[in-house]
Amino acid sequence: MKNNKLQIQQLNEKLNNLNGLQHLDVPTIGWIKAIRSSIGMSMEQLGKKLSITKQAVMDIEKREKGGAITVKSMQEIAKALDMKFVYGFVPNEGNLELMIEKRSIEIARKIVQRTSTTMKLEDQSNSKERLEKAIQERAAEIINKTPKILWD
Repeated sequence: MKNNKLQIQQLNEKLNNLNGLQHLDVPTIGWIKAIRSSIGMSMEQLGKKLSITKQAVMDIEKREKGGAITVKSMQEIAKALDMKFVYGFVPNEGNLELMIEKRSIEIARKIVQRTSTTMKLEDQSNSKERLEKAIQERAAEIINKTPKILWD
């Protein structure tokens, strides 16, 4: 478990560098064509740097726009453009710990509500405050164990 927490902290540090990119939109024509056109480089010139034809550059730009290009290709093109290709994932929740917490609360809520329904049927219902406390306690247990069922 300690290993997992350390791993999460280390990844969060790396992911924090990408947080500002969360709302970055890819140009509608794709990065390659947008950059190539902006710097005044023709398809022939880029093709020459990559040792491929103008048609192959056109195909690459089309594949990138369609989301069907490999990371390796993007790295090679970035190098030809005298740039560095960077990729990564940005958690919607801000960081991995918040992601785990959100999912743990969702699971805990289902578990507690299932138990609460059974208790109501037996005429032993709980207050909303008690249910919320039970959800928080169960979520904390789930977070501490970080079971694989978290992502089912």
